[in-house]
Amino acid sequence: MLPFLEFSNDGNEHTTREAVGFLANEFGLSELEREELLPSGTQRIFENRVSWTKTHLLKAGLLESSRRAYFKRTERGRKVLEQRLPKINIAFLRQFPEYVDFQSPKRDENGTAEINHPNDEVSTQTPDETLDSVYQSIRKTLSQDLLSKIVSLSPAFFEKLVVELLVKMGYGGSIKDAGKAIGKSGDEGIDGTIKEDKLGLDVIYIQAKKWAPGNVVGRPELHKFVGALAGQGAKKGVFITTSSFTREARDYAPRNETKIVLIDGEELTQLMIDYNLGVTVQQTYEIKRIDNDYFDE
Repeated sequence: MLPFLEFSNDGNEHTTREAVGFLANEFGLSELEREELLPSGTQRIFENRVSWTKTHLLKAGLLESSRRAYFKRTERGRKVLEQRLPKINIAFLRQFPEYVDFQSPKRDENGTAEINHPNDEVSTQTPDETLDSVYQSIRKTLSQDLLSKIVSLSPAFFEKLVVELLVKMGYGGSIKDAGKAIGKSGDEGIDGTIKEDKLGLDVIYIQAKKWAPGNVVGRPELHKFVGALAGQGAKKGVFITTSSFTREARDYAPRNETKIVLIDGEELTQLMIDYNLGVTVQQTYEIKRIDNDYFDE
């Protein structure tokens, strides 16, 4: 916050983009650090932090919006800088009533703003980062719970689950068409086949291994799968397991034109979450931003 306010101390109008460039240089950020994205992948972390810094300073009256997309330092901001503070943080900004109203819009029966932000002093995350982190944490927990549930079920159910997931992802046409293939390919290292598209122009061969976590799939298992594909004259396969793959297995690339996609337990459950298989929506939150185009005169 302090470097941002110092940047605007020339009294001129500035844009957030200008502030981002100045502060990135001020902190000596590498190109990689400048481009790092939020977990959601929707925005660069540093740009998000600079944008929220501007919001805090605006709400405290240290900056003002001079016109659309521009800001400038206020007289209050100038006086704050004259104090030569070592830093500006949320605790400092709470001396300004406007900022308290911004943080705590709810008031008690006496009209006093309710403040309940115990972690503001140590938190370095913006609200967007916090929301993304919490979402990823919830998703990770759900993924682990899903995997535990799948491992406890029968191999037949696991094969059915795999087919349903691939159909939801756009393969195989219908569940009915795809389901016919399961168990019909013999015991040559192939658990089933599924159409690559709804027209059935190509076929994908499936290997589904319901193994306990820790019982990793190694390179020999992939060799067997590739051999089974060759026996069918097939070029495409998906190897799915509830466990994981060794590094050697991940690095394995058949020398012929055969293409194999490896999906481990974590990737499997993440796909299930993405395509709403075995999960239900508990709550939905919409994150909205102001539509500046609406206010153009």
